[in-house]
Amino acid sequence: MRLSSTLRFIRRALGLALLSIPLSAFAHKESDAYLNLRTDPANPNVLRGQWDIALRDLSFVLDIDSNHDSKITWGEVKAHRAAIEKYALDRLVVRGDGLVCEMTPTAQRIDEHSDGAYDVIDFDAVCDKDIPSSLIVDYTLFRDVDPYHRGIVTLRAGERTAGAVLGPENPEASINLRAPDRWQQFKSFMTDGIWHIWTGPDHLLFIFSLLLPAVLIRRKADPTAGAPHRAYWQPAEKLSTSIIELVKVVSGFTVSHSVTLTLSVLGYVHLPSRLVESGIALSIIVAAANNLFPIVTRSAWLVAFAFGFIHGLGFASALAGLQLPPASMAVSLGGFSLGVELGQEAIVLPLLPLAFVLRRTRFYQIGILRWGSILIIAISTLWLVQRAFDVVIPGTAYLTPP
Repeated sequence: MRLSSTLRFIRRALGLALLSIPLSAFAHKESDAYLNLRTDPANPNVLRGQWDIALRDLSFVLDIDSNHDSKITWGEVKAHRAAIEKYALDRLVVRGDGLVCEMTPTAQRIDEHSDGAYDVIDFDAVCDKDIPSSLIVDYTLFRDVDPYHRGIVTLRAGERTAGAVLGPENPEASINLRAPDRWQQFKSFMTDGIWHIWTGPDHLLFIFSLLLPAVLIRRKADPTAGAPHRAYWQPAEKLSTSIIELVKVVSGFTVSHSVTLTLSVLGYVHLPSRLVESGIALSIIVAAANNLFPIVTRSAWLVAFAFGFIHGLGFASALAGLQLPPASMAVSLGGFSLGVELGQEAIVLPLLPLAFVLRRTRFYQIGILRWGSILIIAISTLWLVQRAFDVVIPGTAYLTPP
């Protein structure tokens, strides 16, 4: 396909993508909140709480921006302090040994996270029993407005620490204060890793970009035969070859993103969110462009491995603010990384046999591989422009991931 034709395809695909934005139900703006509870040695029946909630999320449900200038100030937050506390605390129930703990707000402030400003609510949860042996946390924040919201919960009881990820699909966690259930914590973060892949449109597009050519083999053109001096695609002969290639690609991606995910969450690596998200968009463009003009003809897993490092920094944003001791942190990171891997495999493995059956057809080679890659490039270019230049293109909110 000539370059001029490709550019025309991309322009048309971009127009189609923009027209279909309102129908893009799979795309969303993720929201996270961080709930920390700790026992107070001086008051054995009191839990000290700190709840960090993004101001951008609160502004969707409360009219905090009084002058509607799209900038929420500390003065506006103070003016709506009571409304914010009521909205949040009405959606959190803490039970100690089955008895509801009464919650009282004690302070409120603003804190800057890597992805923007958060309102921080300090509160006390007063339980009827001194240091209950178990807690049940019922978390329903934003359940009626955002099905993708997650609450990352950390509980500290003396030297013991436990964590969980809660949201509309799993709003309740039971935590044993005397002996935290590491398996339950592992499963909670594993589930979160799966959902992070399934609800992350940019990560999904990267995976699809790698999946599309998995049933094909890159061949170098023979210049003596009069063919263009570039590589081309040829159908793979064996499904096993495609499976091995895809497993290598996905595994390489997993290994590298796990490295930067761990280093970032532990605080050893930090890059501006704007740079990370722009890099993710660029990685999708490169992967999809290689489907149109296959420059990388061997060891495609190395491409996935290289770009996995930048995606790992993107995954780390899902666990930002997680502060756990080494053993508990290892459980959480291990569960989340495994969840990301399972989420990827659950997408690519069922689709691979279907792609293998269709690999020789023009429908697949032209309609799926070529047009699919062009559409991916168009959408990712839109993301790159918005992220790199910090601009908002009207009508693209529902297509734009965080």
